[in-house]
Amino acid sequence: MQPIVTRWQQVVGWWRSRWSPESGMTTAELLGNAALGIAALVAIWAVMQTLGLDVVNWIRGQLRV
Repeated sequence: MQPIVTRWQQVVGWWRSRWSPESGMTTAELLGNAALGIAALVAIWAVMQTLGLDVVNWIRGQLRV
């Protein structure tokens, strides 16, 4: 059985390593996420450009406007 002080030091060391600044997201990860978000927006925009008028006409037909 380990002395309580040694065990406490292990717990504190684990806690510090878990919440250290190194455990956060890096700039590369943030830029990658931003690039994926922009790519998704461009893809949605392209689909809406292609199908937008058809969708609007379908909605108008359903509402009989």
